[in-house]
Amino acid sequence: MTEGHDLHDLVVVGSANADLVIGVRRRPAAGETVLGSDLATYPGGKGGNQAVAAARLGARTALLARVGDDAHGRLLLDTQRAAGVDTGAVLVGGAPTGVALITVDPSGDNSIVVSPGANARLTPTDIEAAAPLLAAARVVSLQLEIPLETVAAAVRAVGPGTRVVLNPSPPAPLPPDVLAACDPLVVNEHEARSLLDGDPAGAGDDPAAWAAALLGRGSRSVVITLGPAGALAADRRGRTRVPGVPVDAVDTTGAGDAFTGALAWRLGAGDDLATAVRYAVRVGAAAVTRPGAQQSYPTAAEVDALPS
Repeated sequence: MTEGHDLHDLVVVGSANADLVIGVRRRPAAGETVLGSDLATYPGGKGGNQAVAAARLGARTALLARVGDDAHGRLLLDTQRAAGVDTGAVLVGGAPTGVALITVDPSGDNSIVVSPGANARLTPTDIEAAAPLLAAARVVSLQLEIPLETVAAAVRAVGPGTRVVLNPSPPAPLPPDVLAACDPLVVNEHEARSLLDGDPAGAGDDPAAWAAALLGRGSRSVVITLGPAGALAADRRGRTRVPGVPVDAVDTTGAGDAFTGALAWRLGAGDDLATAVRYAVRVGAAAVTRPGAQQSYPTAAEVDALPS
């Protein structure tokens, strides 16, 4: 598995959740019971989302995650395989599959409670056992829905020619060695402000200032996603503002994961940072035109069909 970088374009190390969604007229107050819609169960988790997004675009993708030996775990594995993801490194057992309990009101606002379950049991030892997989990948993509010590172990396990992409979500302070490996660090406005808590740059509204401050903390490159306004890419050589693609947005769920999965794949394919961000913006735009997360992710042909 360590011969060259030809096994996988992208290895995603991260979370896999079952999203349990109920529509409600209004969210209940303490001690109150409200009636909701039928329960809908969807595959989710930032790691699972990124892997499906990249595979659907044509990337040779593998997922390193942990799910429970239960119906939700089987759903997640089946969904990954249907998208073309290699699930040989997905570990099964140790705890129930992670779930997100989501209530959605008529305005589209949601409340989410996450039970990490098996995601919290993905350990540095699991990473060490999968070291050949990581060393043979062009890009390794990470998020923070698994333990931070596991993320740090993955950074240490990558090969010398492997690029690390990290979306620090949910936001948490990053150890210097993890931050120094990020190429790029991918953040939205909320995540940027959280990482820059206490830094004057984080108090302002200038994405370029956020990017400069994050570069100053050691990240090799930074991408700041700006929703419908596109994204900002920055490295030591300069920065590029990429405009958004005008689309009729239906549901933004999981769009950031689609963006990051696409970005990681294109970087591994040899695109420079600005070119990869331009493509990822188009993928994120396509994803918001349909409801849901993984089920909304486009193929390469659907991305090409978007207006220029």
